[in-house]
Amino acid sequence: MIEEFGGVEKFYAAFYVSSISPLGFTSVGKNGKEINYNYYDSKELSESIYDFAIETIRKQLESGIVRDICFCLGTGKNFRFLTKLNRIYRYFGRIEPLEHPRYIMQYRSTRKNTYINKYIEKFSSIYL
Repeated sequence: MIEEFGGVEKFYAAFYVSSISPLGFTSVGKNGKEINYNYYDSKELSESIYDFAIETIRKQLESGIVRDICFCLGTGKNFRFLTKLNRIYRYFGRIEPLEHPRYIMQYRSTRKNTYINKYIEKFSSIYL
């Protein structure tokens, strides 16, 4: 997708990539192995990182990035959580959800180019 946009330099000159919670979480799966665990996978974890997320986002926004639009990677819980924060704190003019790359590669890999085209179309309408 970055190559389709015009390469690494062009992409990162236009976009600041971040996360609601830059911390990674894990849990023990049914097989006893450690697995990735998203902050939104439990209400308790979402609530426990809430103040940290607010502070993290505030610090990142102090760098002076353009805040007219935020592209959110994730159309479900991640998008809902960020939208909730945005209603309260007015971080961004609007939030545009996009399917998460992990979701695309795990469940829709045969349609990967469709999603790449969707990303490029959304980005191009704003930045090219």
